Order: sequence, then C-alpha cells, then structure tokens
Amino acid sequence: MAWRATINDLSIDLLQNVVSRLPALSFAYADCVSRSWNHACHLALCRPKLSSACSFNPSLQVAIEEVVKKVLSEPIRPQFAIAATSSSFDLQEAIQLITAKLGSKVPFVINHSSGVIGRDVISDEFKETEWSLDVKGIMLTVGFVPGLKVKSISLKNPYNFMIKQFITDIREFSTSISGCPSPAAIMIFGKEKAIATSEEDHEALGLDDLDCLVDIMDFAMSPETIIVGACSEDFEHVDDVAAVALVFVKDKNKPPGTGETRFHAVLSSGLSPVGPTYKVVSVDVHPDNLETILTGVREGPPGTFGGVDLSTIYTIGVTKRWRCSIMREEAKWMTSLSYHTFDNAGGQCLCVPGVGFKIGDTYQYYCKDSNIARSTVDNVSNLLRSLRQTSTNDSDKWEVFGGLIFASSCRGVYLLGKQNADSSAFLESFPGVTLAGTICDEEIGRGYLLPQEQKSARACMHRSSAVYLIMSYSP
Repeated sequence: MAWRATINDLSIDLLQNVVSRLPALSFAYADCVSRSWNHACHLALCRPKLSSACSFNPSLQVAIEEVVKKVLSEPIRPQFAIAATSSSFDLQEAIQLITAKLGSKVPFVINHSSGVIGRDVISDEFKETEWSLDVKGIMLTVGFVPGLKVKSISLKNPYNFMIKQFITDIREFSTSISGCPSPAAIMIFGKEKAIATSEEDHEALGLDDLDCLVDIMDFAMSPETIIVGACSEDFEHVDDVAAVALVFVKDKNKPPGTGETRFHAVLSSGLSPVGPTYKVVSVDVHPDNLETILTGVREGPPGTFGGVDLSTIYTIGVTKRWRCSIMREEAKWMTSLSYHTFDNAGGQCLCVPGVGFKIGDTYQYYCKDSNIARSTVDNVSNLLRSLRQTSTNDSDKWEVFGGLIFASSCRGVYLLGKQNADSSAFLESFPGVTLAGTICDEEIGRGYLLPQEQKSARACMHRSSAVYLIMSYSP
C-alpha cells in the first residue's frame, strides 16, 4: 500500500508557513493540536503585533462584525483591546458584542470619543474622522505584546475617595509582575470632570478633575513610565467608572528568547503663549457650580496687557505648586502646569471652571497657533525618521510595529491646513505599520517631549495637541 503524507509529516518550517496564514481563531485552535503545532504557532507569532480597523457602518452590529473580522484576519493573541465609538452607539451592547468575539479575559477599554483615526475596513483608506449626525462608526484595536503583562484597572466613583487606591492598584500589579512599582506604560481614558468634588475634597486630596489625577500619577510613577491617553467631555464607560487605565508591565518571568517591547511618546503642540505672566492675588470659589473667580496682576515691570483681544482667547495655563503624597509616603512638593478654559469676568478677573486654585499661582494666556501646530508636526516627522534610521543602522536592532495617536478635536484642517496631517507624520516614516487613534477634547501625554515643549513646569494634559505613542521591539 502506498505511503501517504499527512500534515503531521510536514517540516516545522512548512507547518509554520501554513499556520501563519490562518485567521486568529483558527490559529488559536491550531496552537492546541500538538506540541509541534504549538511550536510552529510560536515561531509564526513570536513578535509583538498591533491590528486595527475602522467601520463607518451606521449599524452597530454590522460595524462590530466588520472590524472584528478585520483585526482577527491574521494570527494574533489579543492581550489588550481598545475601542472608540460615536455617541449614538450603545456601549453596553458594544461591549457584549466585542467581548463575545475576543473573550471576557482580554483587557478591554471602550468609550465614546469625538472621532477616530484609522483605516477604513471597506475602502482601506486611512482617515481622521470626527463624528457627526451623519457619520457614525467604531474603531477597534487589538495588540499582542510578548514579554509584557497587560491589565485594565478602573477608577470608580466616588472619584475623590478612590484615587489613591487606584494608584496603589497600579503599583501592586506592576510590582507583582516586574518587581518594580512603576509599569512600562499606562494608557488612561476618562472624562475631564469625572465627578463634581467640593472645594474641601480638593483641599484634602488635591484633585477636582482628570487633570489632577494625571498630575498625581506623574508624581507617583517613575519618569521612565510612559503615560498617554484621552479625555473627552462625552466620555462614557461602564459600572460608574470615572476613568480606566490599561497598564503595561514588563514580565520578569518572560520565556527565554523573548525580546523587549519599548514605548516612546512625543507631542505636537497647537498652543502658543500670549502676553506676560500673571500672579493670582485673589480666589473666589463658587461651590454651587464649582467655578472660581481669579484675579491676577501682571508679574514684572508695570505695563499694559499689550492689546491682546481676550475675546479670541479661551485658554489659560496655570502653574501650581502643591504638596502630594500617596498613602503613607512622605509628602513632596510638585510644580505642574494645567490648561483651563475661562470666561472674562471683567478687568483682570477670570471665571475658571474647577477649584483648587490658590493665591500665588501664576497663569498665562494661550491661543491656538497654526504655525506652532505645523512646525511641531514637522518636528515629530523628523524625530520619527531619525527613529527609523536608528532602527536600521544601530547594532542593537529594533523595529517599530505600531503606533497610537490621541489628537485634539480642535486640530485637523482648521489648525494644520490639510487632511490627515497628524497621522501622515507617522505613516510617512513607517509605511505599512499599523496606526490607530482617538480624537478627543484633551490629550494626556507624559514622556519625551520636543525641546520647545519642555518647560520648568510641565503639563501632562494638553489642548489642541496630538500625542503619539510609538511601540517598538528589540529581539
């Protein structure tokens, strides 16, 4: 009787070639067939991977079916997932549909965004799209990062009482996996005014909105920890959650031969300071609506404001000096810069949403600046090109495998003068590499900043900016 070859008789190289062509679900089944198949699957998927897709179908069920099919069309073991939808879609239904496809154990963050950045699953066209009454849809991104552990950690209401527990949860997870209390990277998603805290709460805990949460995280985490994310007025999650973080931690027990995943963050600003610096000389808090009337005087030599029309300026940058501690740690002084909208209350008086401002704080006016936005996008492009050249020339070989953008809804054609300008900075340097993003109201970015954004008091929350997270891998 003639001998017949079966798939089990294939060499490991041929078997690897076969499984590498399977969609994710079939790949997962193949991984469980036998030791040789498991080994072939490991060889086929031994490097990190990011997969993303956008659907603009007005039907939630169809849109999710389209993006899930696309992101799982190739081998991947999802370790985390991020989704952003238009506010017309029901989040609870979206969660049920997506977790049914990915599994309930995959750390998953979903929220209503102002728009999305990504590749259209139907046309394969890359788009930066803001939602409107006529434009609905969803963006889904899944990632595989060998050598890292990923966990979703929620900050639940009452926000003002849970913040330090939130920080502790992140530290404890990181310590249990890596032996270090600071993770490699954190992505945060939340609402600007996550909860209406009182002035007394702010005095006791040092926070009144997501701005303060990020400042406390900046204090609590090592400078090496990259922190990025998105803040939206229409942020909505589940289970009374004020904010949620995806935490990426290096695994001290990773399998031998597993390479290193690295995170890099860079900012393109869209704001420019206008006029002199002012010092706060009086603070009048309105506890009913949690607004503050600030009165400021110009620092330095006496003079006029300089003829700036405040009717065209809507943002001030406030520099605060405050004491912070986590649990029983020794309190330390922090200096932070935060951006706020305001209304002109007459003279040098400003009505600013929020509380926590103090006499002695300083502030400066900021306006949207197209020249700054375009020049910093160019600087981002130059930096990314240098990263690409380093990755090909350095003896320590590494490769960029994915990127995420958190971009302001105030940018686009209005500030940059052309479509897809923020994403082009990445795509031109790394063609073919997966890029996805969220359009939001404020952008969270803490990490490497370009020289012109480096200040004595740095901001971790930004306006009219784009924050880039670049993910790379060294075998």
